Amino acid sequence: MNYQNIAVENDNGIVTLTISREKAMNALNQQTMAELKSFFDRDFEQIADLKGVIITGSGPKAFVAGADISEFLGLSGNGEQLAQRGQDIFQSIERFHRPVIAAVNGFALGGGCELAMACHIRIASPNAKFGQPEVNLGIIPGYGGTQRLVQLVGKGRALELMMTADMIDATEGYRIGLVNHVVEEGETVGKAKEIITKIATKAPFAIAKVIESVNAFFDPGGDAGFFTEVVEFGKCSKTADFKEGAAAFVEKRKANFLGK
Repeated sequence: MNYQNIAVENDNGIVTLTISREKAMNALNQQTMAELKSFFDRDFEQIADLKGVIITGSGPKAFVAGADISEFLGLSGNGEQLAQRGQDIFQSIERFHRPVIAAVNGFALGGGCELAMACHIRIASPNAKFGQPEVNLGIIPGYGGTQRLVQLVGKGRALELMMTADMIDATEGYRIGLVNHVVEEGETVGKAKEIITKIATKAPFAIAKVIESVNAFFDPGGDAGFFTEVVEFGKCSKTADFKEGAAAFVEKRKANFLGK
């Protein structure tokens, strides 16, 4: 695929995917999502001796500051389709047979936090900020956030973070289990490469089966939780509150929710 929004760098089999929409705080628009899908579905096969993948964002301000809300305004009742597509792409990352590490610099909010959580490991710089602020828009996380946040930090903390829309910093993320390592600014990719290099000394088939087996722990009876998220995201996308929340975000004003 001819990438427009993602820069691909191969360092001896360690591939860094940099989401390069710095002016938009690396927000996930549909083109960027298509490029992620293309890489994890098939393009990775072009890389000889692939050891692992690092996902990061361009510039010092954001990993991924969320989904591109301007695109949300045109949902027109297609919320289920949008959420399912996002879940499918992020599940291809979560189920990837080589380690995938998020190198989080700056904001990882909404879809950005969901992308980081779909990765197997998260490395954060001190300026990283995590959050699922979707309720501010009259919507819920739709790319797997309601499921993976619970898996990583527990039900109580996940509910509080999603219902309050609070942001947390890297130190708090590390304390509650969302973040694996906090390193100095500018060192997240280096730390990620260090971990992938260590993993690459182990048996590749065994590593793939570790990933598969750990994922299976959270899916003993199917994807019921993920399916529910898709359905409820779709319901929210049809509400007047969602239209108001998305419009208020784009117009940089406080939303006036009516519960409709």
